[in-house]
Amino acid sequence: MPSFDVVSRINYQEFDNALANCLREIGTRYDFKGLAISIERKDKTITTLAPDNLKLKQVNELLQTHLIRRKVDPRVIKIKNSETATGGTVRQISELKEGIDQESAKKIIAQVKSLKLKIQVKIQGEELRADGKKRDDLQEAIAAIRTIDIGQPMEFVNFRD
Repeated sequence: MPSFDVVSRINYQEFDNALANCLREIGTRYDFKGLAISIERKDKTITTLAPDNLKLKQVNELLQTHLIRRKVDPRVIKIKNSETATGGTVRQISELKEGIDQESAKKIIAQVKSLKLKIQVKIQGEELRADGKKRDDLQEAIAAIRTIDIGQPMEFVNFRD
């Protein structure tokens, strides 16, 4: 019976490469010369330090462009509010979103059920598995799922015939 999985994963190797490239560019840019700017990733949190909100916004945009260059979707970062830190700097703690949450999974399942195809979609932790009898039905379901915006990237893996 054909099946596929819908997942939302982050390639941490590429993410770290984009982060390193971003830090390298921050070190060479003239408008950032001599300023205390840093970006660190620990597990699923990113801590950004900048002198003011304007520089913080510029650093976030720079990180997003480097993520796009490394083919990592920038929607994996959930940016939170900034707060003041010591030394007159601004700190921002962001989270990395990985896995499909329950609300988004239910939205995807409802969309697939509305197609009236002979497909079963099951929630398995932070991913979805779709089973069906016909490969064409599964491909139609993939096309429908791609149109849904859940605020993070989705991948279709483990397609078995």
